[in-house]
Amino acid sequence: MILVAGGTGTLGTILVRALRDHDLQVRVLTRDRERAGHLGADLEIAEGDVGQPAAVRGAVRGAQTVVSAVHGFAGTDGAGPATVDRDGNRNLIQAAQAAGVRQFVLVSVKDAAPDHPMELMRMKFASEQQLRETGLEWTIIRPAAYLETWCEVLGRPLVEKGKTMIFGRGQNPINWVSARDVAEFVRLAVTEPAMRGQVVDVGGPENLTMRQFVDVFRDREGRPGRQDPPPGHARQLGGDEAGKPDGGQADPGRPRHGHHCDGVRCRPGAPSVPVHSVYEPR
Repeated sequence: MILVAGGTGTLGTILVRALRDHDLQVRVLTRDRERAGHLGADLEIAEGDVGQPAAVRGAVRGAQTVVSAVHGFAGTDGAGPATVDRDGNRNLIQAAQAAGVRQFVLVSVKDAAPDHPMELMRMKFASEQQLRETGLEWTIIRPAAYLETWCEVLGRPLVEKGKTMIFGRGQNPINWVSARDVAEFVRLAVTEPAMRGQVVDVGGPENLTMRQFVDVFRDREGRPGRQDPPPGHARQLGGDEAGKPDGGQADPGRPRHGHHCDGVRCRPGAPSVPVHSVYEPR
């Protein structure tokens, strides 16, 4: 049995279907049973929040593998990186240890680091460190930015309202990866023993600024649209504050954390995994 926490999100939905297509038993941990309706009526559901240790212990019981695909990036309903990516993953890891789970696959994030200016990267790194210290067989997947998520964040308002919001100046290159590619790496981490004890970076073939990303979407949809800046507190999401402390002031003694990479070269040798492009129709 494989427990997938975060199984109803962008990545989780694709992952659950991929696991089941390979005849693997899957249980999904979700806060709301109705959110898993699109995954099939016969799917086993554990209803609960990763912030609730008792619910997590019940969900983990009987599983041989736990996959954490949760994230607090959006910070909705009072949840954020600290409560979800650090504390929620800690609950999952501790419950897995107590239940005798054999394997744990953590979906982290590219550039996770203890001194990163973005909280999400710091909290993901904290979870990575805790997982490494356990006796579990572990794999850590570090994906770049999901292009499907940002098609929704940046593209949907462009289609529906004729304008969209650019985070920061939108001029720093960002690597974009398809959640379909990431899901396949997670599935391989579950099934291939050679991937255990590995930290796997998963990127895509393009490094585009947010403005370029919106231009691709706009050209494909034939929408002229307008690009507006967001409120000041959201600037870090665009990568313009990378390498700066939370206050936004430059620190010359601090290494710069970029958001771009050679997304294909940084992948391990896995020729069976497709490489989906930003330029492909969604």
